[in-house]
Amino acid sequence: GEVRSFSLSSGACLPVVVERQPLSLKLARFSTSLCATPLLMDSCGVYTSHPYLPLHIGFSMAQFIEFLSNHPILVGCWLAAFIGIMVYHQRTGSKGASPAQAITLINRSDALVVDIRDKKDFDEGHIVDALHIPAAKLEQRVAELSKQKGKPIVVVCKHGQQAGDSVKKIESAGHDPVYKLNGGMAEWKGQSLPVVTK
Repeated sequence: GEVRSFSLSSGACLPVVVERQPLSLKLARFSTSLCATPLLMDSCGVYTSHPYLPLHIGFSMAQFIEFLSNHPILVGCWLAAFIGIMVYHQRTGSKGASPAQAITLINRSDALVVDIRDKKDFDEGHIVDALHIPAAKLEQRVAELSKQKGKPIVVVCKHGQQAGDSVKKIESAGHDPVYKLNGGMAEWKGQSLPVVTK
């Protein structure tokens, strides 16, 4: 066989005899016993005896760990940002309903649609029988929903990103279940679902 050098992590070189064998024979030896697996060259030209973990991956992981240990402030910023995102989603997260699910709630459970967009957007097109309560006035007008207790409420905004806070306010008033329309009116219109302007 051919003699090649194999570099260890310590910097020393280990001579290795590379056997020239048919691929079928290599695969057979590879699958029967990992302990008896000869050193093979992976796609990156690195010798390895592990079928799933080439040596260069191990080196990359070591470099990544070293990077983290050398930049504690940066790592701390990443963790703080991650925690902040998780807390935000926990506070603003709410049950979502697709347009198809919203239609089912309206038809089968007599759900009320609450549109929290501005009057201009509401007048340009809204879901049939939707109750218009702008988001800025929701806390003052949430009592108008008292007759709907025990029935589903679907909150609609422009793109589905602002309805979460309104859902929380309505839930705080004792209503359940309350959903936000995923994608808002933009998704509703995008699916060519009916709207009215009166």
